[in-house]
Amino acid sequence: MHNAPKPNIDELPTKAQLRRSTILASIGAAVIAVTVYLPAEYAIDPTGIGRVIGLTEMGEIKVQLAAEAEADRLLDEQRAIEQPTQDQTSSVLDSVMGLLIGTAHAQEAQETWTDTVTFTLEPGDTAEVKLTMAAGGVAEYAWTAEGGRVNFDLHAHSGGESIDYERGSGATDGEGSIEAPFAGDHGWFWRNRDSTPIDMTINVRGDYSAIVETY
Repeated sequence: MHNAPKPNIDELPTKAQLRRSTILASIGAAVIAVTVYLPAEYAIDPTGIGRVIGLTEMGEIKVQLAAEAEADRLLDEQRAIEQPTQDQTSSVLDSVMGLLIGTAHAQEAQETWTDTVTFTLEPGDTAEVKLTMAAGGVAEYAWTAEGGRVNFDLHAHSGGESIDYERGSGATDGEGSIEAPFAGDHGWFWRNRDSTPIDMTINVRGDYSAIVETY
């Protein structure tokens, strides 16, 4: 083995030299930080040298990218916080809509037809369905004929007064209202001119005191 020669005490740097080297190194590091590191990383260029050599532009890009990344992170956190609230809101809205629809259906069921008259008209047969109404009364109706077509005459006569509301032939359904100009029986005369039986359904509601049926 070869032993390294022991340095001469006179060759070692003095304390003053070490202090001067430390100061110079610190100054060099500060200069590098101000002219290179700060412009390149944070777009901070107090001397203007970074702009000249293109480091400041690099720093501006890095700062912009960092800001965009932080904005995306905050947006993701906000969405994560808001999502349960939106789901809860949707659930509440669904419940409210279901309640409203159910209420509407219940109201519709309560406001449905007061009376329904059904009968079968054989080929060539006739029938009458009349509503006993007071003057000024209003009744609504909807009727269907299944299995064939009917001829009808919607009219009224009483005490020397008469009115023809509507007539039709070859019909399968109808709807509307009757506004009685005078008291009496207001309604339909039906006739089956087809060769098959016809099932009649008549729904009514409104201002009438009785239904008179003649078959």
